[in-house]
Amino acid sequence: MAKWGEGDPRWIVEERPDATNVNNWHWTEKNACGWSVEKIKELLNNLKIENDIAKCKITEVEKCEGEAVANNRKGKLIFFYEWDIVLKWTGTLEGGDKEAEGTINIPNLSEENDVSEIDIVVSLKNSNPEADKLKEFLLKEGKDVIREQLSKYVIALKEEFSKGMILPKKDEVKTTKNDAVASLSAGFNKQVHMNHTEKNEVRGCKISTTTLEFSEKFQCTGEEFYNAMTVTEMVQAFTHGPVKLEAKKDGKFELFGGNVHGVFLELIPGEKIVQRWRFKRWPAEHYSNVTLKIEQRDDHTEVKVVQTGVPQNEADSTKENWERYYWEAMKRTFGFGSFFV
Repeated sequence: MAKWGEGDPRWIVEERPDATNVNNWHWTEKNACGWSVEKIKELLNNLKIENDIAKCKITEVEKCEGEAVANNRKGKLIFFYEWDIVLKWTGTLEGGDKEAEGTINIPNLSEENDVSEIDIVVSLKNSNPEADKLKEFLLKEGKDVIREQLSKYVIALKEEFSKGMILPKKDEVKTTKNDAVASLSAGFNKQVHMNHTEKNEVRGCKISTTTLEFSEKFQCTGEEFYNAMTVTEMVQAFTHGPVKLEAKKDGKFELFGGNVHGVFLELIPGEKIVQRWRFKRWPAEHYSNVTLKIEQRDDHTEVKVVQTGVPQNEADSTKENWERYYWEAMKRTFGFGSFFV
């Protein structure tokens, strides 16, 4: 593995026609939560399940809670999604005059389960002979229809939503010389205008911020956790990529392909780490302050985190990223495990 700044070809911008995310090496993440909720509602709302003896319809996606993310790592797309869905339904038997209603619970739509294996639980608001037959119909016939719609969501997530995440390399762009010059000129002029606008907007507005406070327990010593956050080789291990890290006061760090970077403000081995920390997509030059207080107990270590100055609209995703890309990754990599009280 080449050292940071020593000519690793993955970092040469000329290898990409637009000079971004060279050879797709950087870790890029695209939040698919909002898109997923709308797609799931589009696929399931007013869905009809019918045959010669019964007619049922999904009337509402009552609950759709969870998350979905698409990641590009070394040119490979990795998807994470996990949803808990509750649907409302109504139905009648052919020739019947009583309408039944109830709910359908789908608790485990995730990348860990094949769509054909997800649980579909049908329940009734009120039980009677006709309603019981409709429930049986949905359990027998409705499951396949619903699973087919959910498989369309998974396909759309991987093909429709992820478009543009893996960008073409230089040798994949086939244009004539004149076309290339015209295209690059137009793109350059547009980029200059966009950069000028963005800088004015950032300098001319106030950023609404908030403070995050949370804690995590690890089955390790305080020194082991401190080392996992400050020793280059250990940080590379759980982030799965090159890092730049100077574990000293005013020392800089860059993780996840430069998406997270900042400066160490205070380091007390085994006890405390304070960082000036920012995520790349935040407004230019805006940093938060992160304080990690490491408290070693008899049988575990608790880390208390206070992060001030987080942009209000980035609070939820920032907390989720700490949990997924720091804590969960460290536990998997070093065997720190989870501690339950």
